[in-house]
Amino acid sequence: MTEISPETQEKLEAAAFRRLVTHLRDRTDVQNIDLMNLSGFCRNCLSRWYMEAAREAGQDMNKESAREIIYGMPFSEWKTQYQTEASADQKRAFEVSHSPENE
Repeated sequence: MTEISPETQEKLEAAAFRRLVTHLRDRTDVQNIDLMNLSGFCRNCLSRWYMEAAREAGQDMNKESAREIIYGMPFSEWKTQYQTEASADQKRAFEVSHSPENE
């Protein structure tokens, strides 16, 4: 593997993070429950991790502010525009993927 300085690594990680956020904003057709079922995390998880990192860095940030950064709009607005009711199959898959045996 190529040697990368810590500064360059941080820049690359930040760029990849920004691209992930942009991708998730563009893919409003992908519901959070789908992300959770397939990957074990969703936009809300990402916003929580962002908020936790901000707080660790001494920044005052609440859940709604972090969600707005990830969603690109207030969460309530995103829900109204894009969130659909989870199907029975999605709910079953969530229960299976988040059962104690799978954690």
